[in-house]
Amino acid sequence: MTHKKKWLLLAPSGLLLIGAGACLVGWANTLKTRGGPPAKWIAAGTVALATLNAGVSVVGQSVIERVLHELREQPVAKQAAK
Repeated sequence: MTHKKKWLLLAPSGLLLIGAGACLVGWANTLKTRGGPPAKWIAAGTVALATLNAGVSVVGQSVIERVLHELREQPVAKQAAK
């Protein structure tokens, strides 16, 4: 798989994970403020933060793939055009 394809796959996936994680953080907060059982909102918060952090990691990897695309694949295209 090329760096461009990886970037095009990872960037939206990471953004979706970040959005889902943010929503889950709000849900866990709602559970806590409504006086839900601690085990429930702690578990929900843990899942929420794991999802959010996974999204940040995936976006970070997509940035790496984009830079590799720029460094490795773009110069080849410019040389072929000459």
